[in-house]
Order: sequence, then structure tokens, then C-alpha cells
Amino acid sequence: MFERRSAMNADLKLFKWVVFLLALPLGLAIFGGDSFRYPCQNPANWDKDMCKLPLCDVTRTCPEHIFKGGRDPRLGPPKDGEVSLATKPTPVTLDNKGCK
Repeated sequence: MFERRSAMNADLKLFKWVVFLLALPLGLAIFGGDSFRYPCQNPANWDKDMCKLPLCDVTRTCPEHIFKGGRDPRLGPPKDGEVSLATKPTPVTLDNKGCK
């Protein structure tokens, strides 16, 4: 009889661990809230200095960099005359002086 009770306790302990391990990620997903990998992914930070050029260009965390050279898709299409980093022409100058 003692062996049977021990097996039931082991099964109950295993069941509690399985429930806990299933409930933990589910609880974190539901109650974890919004989080962003980079501060400039959060639209609330876009007007702050840390998310404007030239500060964010050093770490490549500008909204234009984070969204792969484009705009955040939640903003919709760009307004007329609005240019992102991906569409700005970058002039290339080569200094050939002293080359043989």
C-alpha cells in the first residue's frame, strides 16, 4: 500500500510541474505587456533625441534603420515630400589624387 501511495504522489508531483511549465509561458505572454527590443521601436520615443539623427545613427537604432530602411508599417504610406533614409540619395566622392 505504501508503494502505491508513493507512485500516486510522484504522479501528482509530475502533473503539478507540467501545469506550472505550461502556465508560466502562457502567463508571461498574457500579462507581460508590450516590450520593444530597441527603444526607438516604440512610437512614443520617436520624438526624443535618442531616436533622432545623428545620435541614433551611431548605434543604427533610428526608426528608419530598425524598420529596414523603411517606415513603420503601422504609420501607413508616407506623405508627399517626406523622405526616409532609404530613399535619400547618398553622394559618393572618390579621391583619386596620388593614385598611380
